[in-house]
Amino acid sequence: MASSNGELKLFWRDELLQVLYWLQGEGFADLATAGGLAGFLQADPILVAECLTELVEDGYVETVPADGQIRYRLTDLGRREGGRRFREEFAHLQKAGHYECSPDCICHLTSNREDCPSHRPV
Repeated sequence: MASSNGELKLFWRDELLQVLYWLQGEGFADLATAGGLAGFLQADPILVAECLTELVEDGYVETVPADGQIRYRLTDLGRREGGRRFREEFAHLQKAGHYECSPDCICHLTSNREDCPSHRPV
């Protein structure tokens, strides 16, 4: 059962890094409480608190006392790691759709839509 609990903790650590990165990146929150994160993720509050403690110990997250509560925020290391994991998790959603060009398309360099293979008439 220890292996199962270890895998569960790894899963939630990963999720916490990603959600903290997302919350900060979207401008929703720079600081979060363990209870708020547990509610947002619909996760066991005790497990979330344990994972946050481990993330603090590992240098990914730091604690900030605010309003009589302990709040958590990503460190520079946590922001890099959270961003990497977030990009990996959602890379499949970042691909161009039908008739959409990629971010490195020539039309972005020339500012000419006619240079884009996705927008050329057939």
